[in-house]
Amino acid sequence: MDYIRQNRANNALRTVKIIPNYLMSPEGSVLIEFGNTKVICTATVEETVPSFLKGKEQGWITAEYGMLPRSTGVRMKREAASGKQGGRTVEIQRLIGRSLRAACDLTKLGERQIIIDCDVIQADGGTRCASITGGFVALSLAINKLLHDNQLTENPLLMQIAAVSVGVVGGVPLLDLDYIEDSGCDSDINVIMGNNGKIVEIQGTAEGAAFNTQELTQLLGLAEIGITQLFDLQQQVLTSVQAA
Repeated sequence: MDYIRQNRANNALRTVKIIPNYLMSPEGSVLIEFGNTKVICTATVEETVPSFLKGKEQGWITAEYGMLPRSTGVRMKREAASGKQGGRTVEIQRLIGRSLRAACDLTKLGERQIIIDCDVIQADGGTRCASITGGFVALSLAINKLLHDNQLTENPLLMQIAAVSVGVVGGVPLLDLDYIEDSGCDSDINVIMGNNGKIVEIQGTAEGAAFNTQELTQLLGLAEIGITQLFDLQQQVLTSVQAA
C-alpha cells in the first residue's frame, strides 16, 4: 500500500520559521524551525584566517555542528565528553561549510574568517538542511554588519543558499521528510541549491530500494519547489531586519 502522509501534502514543506537576531552576542544569529526540528545558527567574525590562507588576500567560511544531549528522544552523550567528534558530525559540518562557501566570493571577504555554529536543540529530521538554510541567513546578517561598519567595501555574497530533503516513502515521493518518514524511507536525498537555479550539492542514498534517473528527476523537482519557498522566506527575514 502506498504511503499516505497526514496533515500536509506530499509536495509541502513543514511549517518553517526563521527568527533573526535570536542571540545578542554573535554578529549574526537565527533560530530556524523546520516543523519540530529547531536549530540555532550563529555567525562569528574573526579577523584572522587559517594558516593555509595567510597572505593570500582572501577570507574563509567554516562551520561547526552539534546536537544537544536531549535534542532527541533518548539522551545522547556530549561528543566533548568522549574527546572527539563522531563521523556524522564531521560530515555534516563539512557539508555546511562547503555549501556556504559556494555562496560567497571569498576574495571580497578580506583576510577574515566567519564561523557558522549550528546547534540542534530539537531534532525531527532534516537537521543538516535546516542548518544550511538558517546558516545562510546568519552569514548574511554578519556580512551586512561588516558592510554597515565599513569593514567591507563590496558585498561578497554571490547568491542565496538553501537546502531541503526529499525521498521516497512507501513508494511515494515526498518533500521535507520528518524523522519518522526519514527512518522508514526507500530513498533519502538532501539537495542544496542556489537561487540562480544551480545545484551546489546532492547527497542521495537508496535506504530500502534503489531509484532510477526518472525518480531522481522527480525528487529534484520536488526539492526545487521547497527550496524556492525557502529562498522567499530567507529574503523576507533579511528584508525585515534591514527595514527595522
